[in-house]
Amino acid sequence: MSIRVLLADDQAMVRAGFRMILESEPDIEVVGEAEDGAKAVSQVRALRPDVVLMDVQMPNMDGLEATRQIAALDLPDPVRVLILTTFERDEYIFEALRSGASGFMLKNAAPEELIEAVRIVAGGNSLLAPSVTRRVIEEFAKGPAPAAVDTSRLQVLTEREAEVLALLARGKSNAEIANELYVGEATVKTHISNMLTKLNLRDRVQAVVFAYESGLIRPGN
Repeated sequence: MSIRVLLADDQAMVRAGFRMILESEPDIEVVGEAEDGAKAVSQVRALRPDVVLMDVQMPNMDGLEATRQIAALDLPDPVRVLILTTFERDEYIFEALRSGASGFMLKNAAPEELIEAVRIVAGGNSLLAPSVTRRVIEEFAKGPAPAAVDTSRLQVLTEREAEVLALLARGKSNAEIANELYVGEATVKTHISNMLTKLNLRDRVQAVVFAYESGLIRPGN
């Protein structure tokens, strides 16, 4: 089955470029386009794509609000949102993840990276590479830190699961976490899976958001 993609960007040439790249792949189909957030939400309701490539800065309704509305839709199958951004311009990347995005990538990424990102998100995984996580942290560090740790939710985690969450939120890869804790990567994956289940989080993206919003990790710490 083809991966059905909706393109949401206010620039027609950008949408045309993305369409050309994606439709060169036999397993990806661009089913629609939207020039603003409101139309993106409407198109999601009508077309039920698997993935939405969502720009942040658009007229009428920006990509953040559109992402929130799409995440709130009661649909039989979830629609994944992949945020397209330039870190230099978009100040609300963390807000996008909080709103329900499954990940994000830079607009100047290589064509093969765009294709791989769509496949990753369509497969139900999050697109949050360690290097990108560190950039998210830099953005989040500009805002106020949470006043206190939300111990009521953190208490469901074992000490090791909390350690893994903290390292993950600092932008560590599974291999780096394994090396730091002197365990195998398979063990790290198990801890991450258990941690996500206990906290009722969808993926690593939401785990990073939770770690900072709960106060478990502080920007710069």
